[in-house]
Amino acid sequence: MFKKITFLFLLLISAFCGYSQNAQLSPLSKISLLTVGTGEELAAKFGHSAIRLQDPTLGIDEVYGYGTYDFEDPNFYLNFTRGKLSYTISRIPFKYFKYGYQQEKRWVREQSLNLTLEQRNAIVTFLEHNLLPENKKYKYDFLFDNCATRIPMVFEKTLGSDFDFDYSYLKEHLTFRELIRLKLNPNTWSNFGIDLALGSVIDRKASPYEHLFLPIYVYEQMKNTTINGKPIVNKETVLVDIPEQVSDSPFYLSPAFWLGLLVLLVGYITFKDYNNRERSKWLDFALFFITGIAGVLIAFLWFATDHLATKANFNALWAFAPNLVIAFILVKKTIPKWMLTYTIFLTILLGITCVLWVLKIQVFSILLILVMLALAMRYLYLIHHIRKEISIKK
Repeated sequence: MFKKITFLFLLLISAFCGYSQNAQLSPLSKISLLTVGTGEELAAKFGHSAIRLQDPTLGIDEVYGYGTYDFEDPNFYLNFTRGKLSYTISRIPFKYFKYGYQQEKRWVREQSLNLTLEQRNAIVTFLEHNLLPENKKYKYDFLFDNCATRIPMVFEKTLGSDFDFDYSYLKEHLTFRELIRLKLNPNTWSNFGIDLALGSVIDRKASPYEHLFLPIYVYEQMKNTTINGKPIVNKETVLVDIPEQVSDSPFYLSPAFWLGLLVLLVGYITFKDYNNRERSKWLDFALFFITGIAGVLIAFLWFATDHLATKANFNALWAFAPNLVIAFILVKKTIPKWMLTYTIFLTILLGITCVLWVLKIQVFSILLILVMLALAMRYLYLIHHIRKEISIKK
């Protein structure tokens, strides 16, 4: 224990003096990459990456991980929503790290790295420098600055030109959206919500390096990385051997079930309205109010936050924010003539959304077909109904 305290004290001194100074690890020390599998919660769906330091001589077995946040931070939820939340690097004993993921039923794999003592010292000193209060916080970005992207950054900064990626193993370059969808069931509310919130900016092809925002790609990349021309991974070990959990929610809780019911409900009520030559005001109010609320949220994420992935979101075409105001006009028995032009405009926006989808300018959730079908039925009926009213008044 005394040796461990002495080592950390020396690290602290060297960090204050500049992290180019080496830590004093023993020749028996080891550094490895830890990769964690997916979990049940949405935040755990993409896995985790961390760096493990072992030094039996000094009695050290610690894990350094980026992407830690504190619920006690002032304005936590507001800052998280606006993309202004500060994340930090943390250091915890390996036994707690392993126990936590055993409890979450997530696998943990270790890749021991082929590094010289000097290189190990450089990496640990860099990490300890990052742990200083003035350095530990950084602004998180899901795609470009997360727990996984920080791992290659650490190695690049400490190992320099000796560290070399080989991307030839990557046979297919995916878009960011395709990469995000790898671990998500399309018929889940979480996946539907992600597709709703994220804009067209994630529908471009990710470069090989940009694939490393997912921990599993960092894991695969390390198998195809060299240090001084030799493979950097010299051994792989499964530390927690638990198969990935497959969530099996009943179909009646899925978005496909409820959105399918929406289509049937809108179709049935619209058919009745057509036969009875009337308009169900409550249905129009509900559809316009919900699409208006969704549009306001999309606009907020697009223009009022620092999240890069929520920019240029063309879901705003069908989830049209002004509908929130129009909804209250539609509860009246008679509606103004200009609503005809407005409803035709909404129908055109649905068509434009389809064109953007076909051209892959933005790829929407497959479930959106059900939403757009319900809206199209109602918009076309409103156009018919308003025209009838106008002709009667003439």
